[in-house]
Amino acid sequence: MKLTEVKKIKRISFSKLKSVVELPNLLEIQLQSFREFLQPDVDPEKREDKGLQAVFKTIFPISDVRENHSLEFVKYMLGTPRYSIRECRDRNMTYSAPLKATLRLVVRETSGKSKNVKDIIEQDVFLGELPLITQKGTFIVNGAERVVVSQLHRSPGVFFDEEIHPNGKRLYSARIIPYRGSWVEFNIDVNDIIYAHIDSRRKIPVTTLLRALGYSTTQEILALFYEIEKVGLSGRKQAELAGRISAETVVDKQTGEVIISAGENLTDSHLDRLKELKTGNLKLIVFDAQRDTGVIINTLQKDPTSSEEEAHLRIYSLLRPGDPPSLEMAQGLLTRLFFTEKRYNLGEVGRYMINQRLSLDIPLNVTVLGKKDFLAIIKYLIGLRNGEGYVDDIDHLGNRRVRRGGELLANQFSIGLSRMARTIRERMSLKDSETITPHDLVNARTVSAVIETFFGSSQLSQFMDQTNPLSELTHKRRLSALGPGGLTRERAGFEVRDVHHTHYGRMCPIETPEGPNIGLIASLSTYGRINKHGFLETPYRKVKNGKVTQEIHYLSADQEDKYIIAQANEPLHKDGRFVNSMVKARHRGDFPTVPPQNIDYMDVSPKQLVSVAAALIPFLEHDDANRALMGSNMQRQAVPLLITEPPLIGTGMEKKAALDCGALIVAQKGGVVESVTADKIVIKPADHKEVMDLLELDEYELLKFNRSNQDTCMNQRPLVKVGQRVEKGECIADGPATYGGELALGANVLVAFMPWRGYNFEDAIIVSEKLMGGDRFSSIHIEEFELQVRETKRGAEEITREIPNVSEEALVHLDERGVVRIGAEVEAGDILVGKVTPKGETELSPEERLLRAIFGEKAGDVRDASLKAPPGMKGIVIDTKVFSRKEQGEEVKKSERSESLKLKRSFQKQLEGLKKLRDDKLSKFLNGQVAKTIRSAKDNSIVFRAGFKFKEDSLQNIEIDDLVAEDGFTQNKKVNKKVETFLFKYQEVISQKKAELEVELEKVVRGTELPPGVVQLVKVSVATQRKLSVGDKMAGRHGNKGVVAKIVPVEDMPYLPDGTPVDMILNPLGVPSRMNVGQILETHLGWAAKKKGYFVESPVFDGAKLEEVKQALKQADLPKSGKITLYDGKTGGPFDQPITVGYIYMMKLSHLVDDKIHARSIGPYSLVTQQPLGGKAQFGGQRFGEMEVWALEAYGAAYSLQEMLTVKSDDVMGRSRVYESIVKGENPPEPGIPESFNVLVKELQSLGLDVELIES
Repeated sequence: MKLTEVKKIKRISFSKLKSVVELPNLLEIQLQSFREFLQPDVDPEKREDKGLQAVFKTIFPISDVRENHSLEFVKYMLGTPRYSIRECRDRNMTYSAPLKATLRLVVRETSGKSKNVKDIIEQDVFLGELPLITQKGTFIVNGAERVVVSQLHRSPGVFFDEEIHPNGKRLYSARIIPYRGSWVEFNIDVNDIIYAHIDSRRKIPVTTLLRALGYSTTQEILALFYEIEKVGLSGRKQAELAGRISAETVVDKQTGEVIISAGENLTDSHLDRLKELKTGNLKLIVFDAQRDTGVIINTLQKDPTSSEEEAHLRIYSLLRPGDPPSLEMAQGLLTRLFFTEKRYNLGEVGRYMINQRLSLDIPLNVTVLGKKDFLAIIKYLIGLRNGEGYVDDIDHLGNRRVRRGGELLANQFSIGLSRMARTIRERMSLKDSETITPHDLVNARTVSAVIETFFGSSQLSQFMDQTNPLSELTHKRRLSALGPGGLTRERAGFEVRDVHHTHYGRMCPIETPEGPNIGLIASLSTYGRINKHGFLETPYRKVKNGKVTQEIHYLSADQEDKYIIAQANEPLHKDGRFVNSMVKARHRGDFPTVPPQNIDYMDVSPKQLVSVAAALIPFLEHDDANRALMGSNMQRQAVPLLITEPPLIGTGMEKKAALDCGALIVAQKGGVVESVTADKIVIKPADHKEVMDLLELDEYELLKFNRSNQDTCMNQRPLVKVGQRVEKGECIADGPATYGGELALGANVLVAFMPWRGYNFEDAIIVSEKLMGGDRFSSIHIEEFELQVRETKRGAEEITREIPNVSEEALVHLDERGVVRIGAEVEAGDILVGKVTPKGETELSPEERLLRAIFGEKAGDVRDASLKAPPGMKGIVIDTKVFSRKEQGEEVKKSERSESLKLKRSFQKQLEGLKKLRDDKLSKFLNGQVAKTIRSAKDNSIVFRAGFKFKEDSLQNIEIDDLVAEDGFTQNKKVNKKVETFLFKYQEVISQKKAELEVELEKVVRGTELPPGVVQLVKVSVATQRKLSVGDKMAGRHGNKGVVAKIVPVEDMPYLPDGTPVDMILNPLGVPSRMNVGQILETHLGWAAKKKGYFVESPVFDGAKLEEVKQALKQADLPKSGKITLYDGKTGGPFDQPITVGYIYMMKLSHLVDDKIHARSIGPYSLVTQQPLGGKAQFGGQRFGEMEVWALEAYGAAYSLQEMLTVKSDDVMGRSRVYESIVKGENPPEPGIPESFNVLVKELQSLGLDVELIES
């Protein structure tokens, strides 16, 4: 297959179901969130109260203590980014736009009791740079592409929980979790008393809290929870009333003595006293001891307070122990904790959740708690104790919501602006009110510092996994339960990590990492989306009266619990009725079989269950879930190959995944291809109804051999030819790991499942040399090296070819500047950039002073600080970039001039193209039209007389910019309007191009912005071609992974009866115990497809059945069993049994042996222990540990052991003496004392022990 020959692929589908809903844009989760946060395309005055706008609205207005000044927010604006995405990548900068806010300062002065406005100042204030999202859903921070991962966290709202006490009693609790503010928890203890905890502090009886909320008397509290009846005391037997509970307090009016308090049980003595007082009626509680456990009555008896004031003081003393309480402060504390919007915020989500859970109808914009909420929660809790209601499942997706990038950013802005508000208040009180302006008050650094920290070091802002397009896509669709405000690995139990029935269609049950993060990091399912409250939703088709409609409803986990749902592959008649009289369905975690009338909804697609990566595994339904997990994870590690090849057996997701990940280039408009080069495609838009589109040529820049974050190669290749017509949305250039607009992560290879001379023991893989020859598994890796030239205290460093003590041989690859040439082959240790740095001033000896005097000052007092290729490196330099600060000098001016000239030439070329386009279009418009008088602007002479009939070539050799037509070119008004609009658009485009040129020229003149202290930045890119080699890790799509153990000559490989040698041998023992039978079905169907020359689409859970695979083999004249007799390449004899042979799609993973292999002779040593460092990154050695020492002791290898522990490790003197003796060819000297012994002695001395080493 030639590199250039890319054919569009048609696949034969085995799917039985028609697509009902198109797959959504897979990056929408990232892009939509950022759009909602910024609202960039909305007029500043019309912005909705969400995202950044909402944050500004909550923080502002800011007033000082005396309310003489208040700073109000008017609007915010975003500027344009200073550098393009490509420039930011090259220069290690952040792709961002300046954020400005219009703030209004109102100055008031006191006159009498009122305050009058004295002055109003409005100013635009710069608040820092805000990183912008790219079209691919990433952020570029300091030159590196990063992704903000969405976070799954506990939704704000109220949650009811139960635990079982050691005595077997169920204890219930309720917790109110706000978006921001103090937590409140209510618990019923073993004695049936409700306590409240505020912010996990000491407990208070809940009735104390109720009194503080305004229900001050016991009578009021009882009336809230119990029905009250009036009972006449006369004519009743005492036994009837004894033990009933009083709902009121009765006082002897004469003496003031309390006869019975509310909440007290009536006794005979109470009744006697009441009769004495001639009390006619008494209010009693209607209390059913069977149904009610008397929780509130028990609590009241425990309550030490009896009035609202006491309750306030009690709560204050618990929350602020040590502070002397005053009533005013105590009342203010509770208001501040729960009833002030600035301190407490449930968020719209929290309010929605509380309303849903407790059937309240409080408006969604009320985001603080109210009395109603507290009462409803306490009542529900008592209901739970009495056996009514249900507790919450915290792992239910109705109780977990997603915070996307926009919301995380809004939270950061909220933190930054709150800090800024604090400094503004301070400055308001300090500054002189006459001269104060918004500029003086605002310090932008506070906001930008928070944003920088978030993007640079938050757990949720991650360095993008860019190994291949799929890994990019899944990283952006990831959902993490970790991060600030989330879980930690250590604390998360099994329940949180487990698959829950609400994951169906929302989160993938398969794709999650192996290891400590299993279940905490998940992936969004293919059709899943996030609603405005942050809950995951999935689409279903509505079923009405047993008939499936085309209506699509998105349901959240909470809503889905109410319905019974049929699966997507349930057979239907043409009119949408179910074929079967009983239908298999889902309801919560159950799988009932129900009649069609009971079905409410039906799944839209079998693949709505899984994520994109899992949906790319054919025959997923035949694989064990653990292996499918490995398969979906390993596809993300596949290295883009030099020659891409689409899978013979696909699932139909390959196109969508490639299209949405941003690796391909897609035509934005339909049109005709004007020109194609390796790095640019130009398309002339087709004649469009809109005159506007006719002028613009669409230019698409291609990436050529760019480095990805993981050092893989990102290269785009054009798929179109000049003159070809393309439609909008068509793929016009392939990217890394794609072929013809489809994802292509590996290669189709002919495999045989058989043991072969023991070489494929334990999952090892045997590979034919043929794969090496065709570069089938070769890949390009690009490493980038960077060198900064800084200003030091001793003078500036310098890039140069003149490096002290370096031979001319070592400088052979460097150009006159001292930077390696493009195209040079470099190896480990070669100099890539020559740099010298000034040495420190040292005391000079008389001889040196003499030499200095003779040969002039500063001769040779620099040392070599060049950038050298690291160990194990071998490759070709493909690019070098030198960025310099603006400096004066002839050299700099010369390069500036040439750069400016280049830009102007390019602009001129574009201008000519546009002019030609304009002339052609104008000729078309005017052809056949009758002219009005048209004059020349230069000398007012007539160019076209009135009545002249235009032909197609009439405008040739005429300068159109010079023509003046006062009332239109032609006598047709419609045509005139068209021409006028067209020429206006042309002028607009020209001025836009001129503005772009100005910006570019200014960048050239200004020089590069570099970090402080850096004078120059040099980047060198080195490309290495890696062929498949022994030790490389390979895998199929079914979790069938292995390491290449041997590369065998083609002639030794087993071959088919027709003489075709197999490409790869896999161990058959890797299949039965792993239960990933999907690979065997892929092998069979792949063989048939290859033989007949077609490509297959077998979607997950809706793919080819076993019978269809057999049928395909039969049609291709292959054995129905999929097995055939193979012949041994070495002996020529047949193998004993028939062997399974076929085509599997194999991938090379980014665990390449070249990156892992490592050897050390002499290298760096640890400072304290003086022992060699460990690990490849440190150029370290292998640790000869405790157990290895035992082994040598067991063998009695005394001398080897002594060497290991001394001269080969930390005997500093001995090391250098051994080196000397080897060079001189003498016997090595006696080892000295290891440094670790000295460390031990010092440690003992530091404990105060007088340890002395007495050398004999």
